Amino acid sequence: MPNLSFVSPTRNSPWGTYLSQIDAVEPYLGHLRRWVETLRRPKRALIVDIPIELDNGTIAHYEGYRVQHSLTRGPGKGGVRYHPDVTLEEVMALSAWMTVKNAAVNLPYGGAKGGIRLDPSALSMKELEKVTRRYTSEIGIIIGPNQDIPAPDVNTNGKIMAWMMDTYSMNTGATATGVVTGKPIELGGSLGRVAATGRGVFVVGREAMRRLNVEMDHARVAVQGFGNVGSIAAKLFAANGAKIVAVQDHTGTIVNHNGFDMTDLLEHVAQTRGVAGFKGGDMIANEDFWDIKSDILIPAALEGQITAERAQRIQTRLVIEGANGPTTPDGEAVLADRGIVVVPDVIANAGGVTVSYFEWVQDFSSFFWTEDEINVRLDKILIGAFKHIWETGEQYKIPLRTAAFTVACTRVLQAREERGLYP
Repeated sequence: MPNLSFVSPTRNSPWGTYLSQIDAVEPYLGHLRRWVETLRRPKRALIVDIPIELDNGTIAHYEGYRVQHSLTRGPGKGGVRYHPDVTLEEVMALSAWMTVKNAAVNLPYGGAKGGIRLDPSALSMKELEKVTRRYTSEIGIIIGPNQDIPAPDVNTNGKIMAWMMDTYSMNTGATATGVVTGKPIELGGSLGRVAATGRGVFVVGREAMRRLNVEMDHARVAVQGFGNVGSIAAKLFAANGAKIVAVQDHTGTIVNHNGFDMTDLLEHVAQTRGVAGFKGGDMIANEDFWDIKSDILIPAALEGQITAERAQRIQTRLVIEGANGPTTPDGEAVLADRGIVVVPDVIANAGGVTVSYFEWVQDFSSFFWTEDEINVRLDKILIGAFKHIWETGEQYKIPLRTAAFTVACTRVLQAREERGLYP
């Protein structure tokens, strides 16, 4: 089959990483292999221009994307990220991982993702609102409660989702709370949504630790990325007896081999927006983070962090991927050779999209659940999904990532086969 003309992936770039994961799973798909090429091609990719008037009166243009990788199992589902390094290739890969993630936990969604190339910290709140509303209007032709449901991702939040929901609602003439998830509670958001991804990292990590006989009590945990996902996961691990011994974020890297006081650290980060300057730990060079001894390593920042070179240095027993695509194919090969188990992103960080699904269901029914009900349902889905993936890995004697892709891609391609081709 000819390659796609609009991206030029390398082995360790985001789309290249995804393609290598599909190559790895293909031998385990049986008769469904005849459909596998559909996984290597996004269904739809939209690139939009976003012009706005800045506060100083000048006109600025930003590049925006929305990619729908697969709509075979249901409407698209996936976040929107604001970052200066966002590219079409990255958004394609993230949308494909959402296809796999939703199928891995058996949610009735396909995979989608969006992004805008900008640094949100360089814009005023009014400028950010203008960008968000114009972007929503531009992609409005392909999103909707039954078509494609965006959510928060890197550098986006509930406020941005509220602007997106309001813009879509104004353009369609009716309030459509179900067009996005991750909204404020007052606008149909769900309790437990903000903490859901980090909670999922903890729940899935705990299940993996049980199977690998890694004791939670006094387990040493290193966390890269201390935003919504990393900080919540660290807080839950610490609350259950583990020690957070190293944390890295965009401001620097701190270490305390006796474990941080999480209350003090979280308070410091809330006040200063970063770990730098925290008195309860020592600052070290960012690259030295990968030399810290731990029992659990949680990469919860951006993709492509665990390269082959860093994988040689990592001293841990278990990697739990809080971010999407943090391990390159070359890095994963090194970790496998060294016997380090990787719990892949498509199950480890699926808590966020699972509670997004709960939010969407609640919006349609206009009936809302308690946070305890949500957490019980979340834990049940993640534990069951992880058990199925673990058993698939043992059955075929394959890594957890390939097992997760086997479970997920089988579901996607079974649906593709049942639906057939139109026309």
